[in-house]
Amino acid sequence: MRLTVACRLAGTAAVLAACLFASTPASAADPIRLTEQFAEGDRYHVSVRVDLSGSLTLPTEKGKIAVPLSLNGDSAIDYDERLLALDKDGTVRKTVRICRRTDFRRTLGGQTQQSSLRPAVRRLVILRRDSVEVPFSPDGALTWGEIDLIRTDVFTPALAGLLPANPVQPGDRWIATEGAVRELTDLDRIDEGKLECRLEQTTTVEGKKQARVALSGTVRGLNRDGPNRQVLEGYFYFDLESNHLSYLYLKGIHALLDRDGREIGKVEGRFVMTRQANNDCPELSDAGLKNVVLEPNADNTLLLYDNPDLGIRFLYPRRWRIAAVRGAQIALDGADGNGILLTIDPPTRLTAGSQFQTESRDWLIKQRARIVREEPLRNPGNQPALENFALEAELSGQKFLMDYYVGRQPAGGVTVAARLVPAERDEARRELLRMAQSITLSVPGKR
Repeated sequence: MRLTVACRLAGTAAVLAACLFASTPASAADPIRLTEQFAEGDRYHVSVRVDLSGSLTLPTEKGKIAVPLSLNGDSAIDYDERLLALDKDGTVRKTVRICRRTDFRRTLGGQTQQSSLRPAVRRLVILRRDSVEVPFSPDGALTWGEIDLIRTDVFTPALAGLLPANPVQPGDRWIATEGAVRELTDLDRIDEGKLECRLEQTTTVEGKKQARVALSGTVRGLNRDGPNRQVLEGYFYFDLESNHLSYLYLKGIHALLDRDGREIGKVEGRFVMTRQANNDCPELSDAGLKNVVLEPNADNTLLLYDNPDLGIRFLYPRRWRIAAVRGAQIALDGADGNGILLTIDPPTRLTAGSQFQTESRDWLIKQRARIVREEPLRNPGNQPALENFALEAELSGQKFLMDYYVGRQPAGGVTVAARLVPAERDEARRELLRMAQSITLSVPGKR
């Protein structure tokens, strides 16, 4: 599940009330500098609450009347974070988190979807690349859905773009950077509009001197949801003692547009974020991270595919993607033209390796392929329940390798057929072996 961009524009009224402390104004005769500078080792505690409501009109067949569907959603995110690496210009490019809570819920047309981060992978490393968060867990493989959850969250160091470049006085205005606007709106491209900030006053909140800044604006652009327009209004507090953005409140209207610019859906919501600096979290101390692998590698960046309805789970590298699920078959595509097809068999219809080998050879010949080379049936890694063979073939002047696996487990069997092109074939075969060895079958619908 992916909450739409509007999820970033929400937060519960109860949380908002808790965050609005009694304050007393304080005059600011001299210009003040609102600058947040980051350093490796800085720690923060971040809490975000989101709620939204609206409607969405889905595309229909020609001639049919489109019926708007009601949309409601909320999310709750709490985590401790430590900065691990910065670029030369001071922007944060790597952090490590301990996620305390990551829950999303959305109801569209009466159908409720819920998603959360599994406790086993609550420790995350976040890599920031071209305004996109790329997470992995040192403790286990993430599902694609869990990666999408993290990407919907605001990367708080990027909000430094809401701050002015020069010292300001109450009443001064400035324009937020495009990077900060894209972080708040989740827009991949901004076609028009801006977000304006204005220093309202300095004030004392719970004994700490804070600057209150109003922000508002309308932006229009494009993301994976398509063209959309967002109207934002809110404010944030900047802690003048610890020099960090400590609180942000936004309310907004997110309008989904068709290709002609007509509105096909509207979602209203609120977003509340509190952020504490210099947070003490033992799990993120030097001692707590001593034996943790914080650099991405072939092991900790694996993805987990887990489908309880089919009763299968397995690991696969990120350069592969789940292309389709059709009945008891799962297709994966590789960026280099490779493809994999997994077929699940019930315990009553297990396929023998020799039978699969004969059927595969006959099928290739029927397709007018020429068998160039054949690797005999074997048990890779001395695993009796897993068999492998390969057929190198040529068809229409193109050579390719068909790599096959047959697995048998108490809950059923699985056959794996992969078409591998010559480029990076050896690496692809190693990845396929690991994938086949990681397959776990269970009774469908019983987990």
